[in-house]
Amino acid sequence: MTVELTAHDKTTIRTAAYGAVTLMSYAGIAGSAHKVATDGTLALTAATGAVGHVLAEKKRDFKLQAKSSAALADQVLPALTDSVKLLEAQDPAEAENFRRTITVAIAAANRAHRGEPSPTMADMTRKITEALDAA
Repeated sequence: MTVELTAHDKTTIRTAAYGAVTLMSYAGIAGSAHKVATDGTLALTAATGAVGHVLAEKKRDFKLQAKSSAALADQVLPALTDSVKLLEAQDPAEAENFRRTITVAIAAANRAHRGEPSPTMADMTRKITEALDAA
């Protein structure tokens, strides 16, 4: 099935994906926020399908509200839910691809620290997963 995405749809997907990684870097500030962001972002480059093409465009058509973790979450968590909904409406398989892409990026971000994720990173992972599942 072909997925037809508007410019707004693509912006929403990019905001959701890169924003989720940024949220993880906020949660991982006690360790190395830079390593968390790097590992998560590199995982996004492995995305395939329509989502992979959108993320590969690397357009800077979005601005993350990164003044605080709360402001960023207010922007990113709804974008995650909206991205799943808009993809689900066109192609359920592509919506699942988006979920997997974000899940892999979050897992990569969590691996940036040795051992188990910190409680703050585990909680942020839960919030991101809930936003993906809310669609």
